[in-house]
Amino acid sequence: MLACKSLFRVDRLLKLTNTYVKSKPVNYFQGLYLNKKLSLDLRIGGVKDKPSTMDKMKRRIGTPVWKPVCTQASSLEEPVVKDVGVESEIGSQMQEVNESTIEVMDATVSPKAFEDDIEDEASKENPVLSAAKHSLSVEVGASVIRFVRGKDGSTKEKIEKETGVQIILPSSKQEDAIIIEGTSAVSVAKASKEIQHIINEAVKTPSLDYSHFVSLPLAIHPELVAKLVNFQNSILGISDANAGENLEGNSDGDGYEGDAQDEQLDEGSAVAVERKVANDRESVKVDVRGIPLVSYAPKEPKDSKSSSLSDLRIEKSIFIKPKTFHLTVLMLKLWNKERVNLATEVLKSISPKVMDALDNRPLFVRLKGLDCMRGSLDKACVVYARVEEIGSENRLSRACQVIIDAFVEAGLVLERDIRHELKLHATVMNVKHRERRGNRKVKSDFFNACGIFKQFGSEEWGEYLIREAHLSQRFKYDENGYYHCCASIPFPENMQVD
Repeated sequence: MLACKSLFRVDRLLKLTNTYVKSKPVNYFQGLYLNKKLSLDLRIGGVKDKPSTMDKMKRRIGTPVWKPVCTQASSLEEPVVKDVGVESEIGSQMQEVNESTIEVMDATVSPKAFEDDIEDEASKENPVLSAAKHSLSVEVGASVIRFVRGKDGSTKEKIEKETGVQIILPSSKQEDAIIIEGTSAVSVAKASKEIQHIINEAVKTPSLDYSHFVSLPLAIHPELVAKLVNFQNSILGISDANAGENLEGNSDGDGYEGDAQDEQLDEGSAVAVERKVANDRESVKVDVRGIPLVSYAPKEPKDSKSSSLSDLRIEKSIFIKPKTFHLTVLMLKLWNKERVNLATEVLKSISPKVMDALDNRPLFVRLKGLDCMRGSLDKACVVYARVEEIGSENRLSRACQVIIDAFVEAGLVLERDIRHELKLHATVMNVKHRERRGNRKVKSDFFNACGIFKQFGSEEWGEYLIREAHLSQRFKYDENGYYHCCASIPFPENMQVD
């Protein structure tokens, strides 16, 4: 009976002295620590002329009010912990507990283990509460985690050493968040701020490529796609039989192989050839006049077309895929889900303004000729088709400016891109698309486009309706072969009748 009362008092005092342990019945502690061969002999008091601790507590009146406090960091700010409203009796009781004697009869479990086990059990009951750790999840984006890691983990280790936190990077490339754990909210906030600074600097550099862009799809017109296929095939020397392969972006098909041609020679004089058979005992005579002879043409030098393309640094990979043909309005770096969602909302919200800029009337453009961006014709980097608005009312320019202004206001455009003047273009060739073999890096890439401009410089591509604007994701494609559409807004297709 005395043992039960003693354990009951341990349970009561643990409630008052540990904010992280839920109150449990006496039999819980009995079962938990008897399994670990821990026996406790609580001797409260023990001196006849001195009042026992139990007598003291009986004389005390008052109900302590205890409010559990969660130390889990919910923001980047240092959490403010208010004084817990506990009456002064608690302090005296805690002092009396220190005066009590707890004898450990079995040395297999230490008092430190006793405390650790209680805390572990509390954490299992409520993992949000932690007495020693502050944790923060930061959505940084899968594409920029490599900057947080650094070469061989050097950047991550540097932040951990300076701030005293532990940074847990995701194990999958599909995950966008990292976990920061520390012993205080201040250290966690400091590490988070340092990580954000690293990302802000990284996105300004070419090391992080553009992930999205605002496009006006042109590949929705099958006749235009067919013209692009013919354009590529003509330059690459691909026959019509292989045109489908080029449309899907397969390997080069510009090589030629000479086929052997059989030629029947005129009959000559009758010649008998004596030929021994396998057993080497008999021989037969063969009349060669009855055997058709084949004459192989001498091997021709390397095909001049292939050699010329190689010298001009022209290959299939630098052509755009016809099914992705578009006009580019604005390039964006959206490195996490938050920025992608914001860009989606921005585009959808400005649909009425875009309609007003277009006067609620259909918009047609004419593609005519070619032009070169960055570089001369003999050292071209980008070749594109020129775009003209039919009607010359600048409605297309006004609509595009509405889109650009909205994304700039939302803080989604890099500062250097804000200064760029809008130049609508439909790219047909770009050296950035060139397939690299191995890890070979090319400091300056180009191709010779003089012959292309001579043949197609004034090409009439046709007139086409602009039907919509997309927020497109690079390096990802939908079923129709066009860039993955994150969001879209319609352009007028029919004349508004008052």
